[in-house]
Amino acid sequence: MIHNRLSVFRAERGLSRKDVAEKVGVNPQTIGYLERGDYAPSVELALKLAAVFGVRVEDLFSLAPFAPLAKALRKSGEA
Repeated sequence: MIHNRLSVFRAERGLSRKDVAEKVGVNPQTIGYLERGDYAPSVELALKLAAVFGVRVEDLFSLAPFAPLAKALRKSGEA
């Protein structure tokens, strides 16, 4: 299973599924499938999505579950 933070990045930027889908050339349903983990993106789609959000692919997709954001924020505040 591919884990992702698509919905987090999408919400942060105030984009709808339709907005994101138009930017990468897919159907809005595809974005929903990706967000729910029902579909794994191709390398090309993963790269396009990362470019839309201005992040590395690894920041958006992972083979392992992402740590909760609250935990990551606490950890970065300890530095």
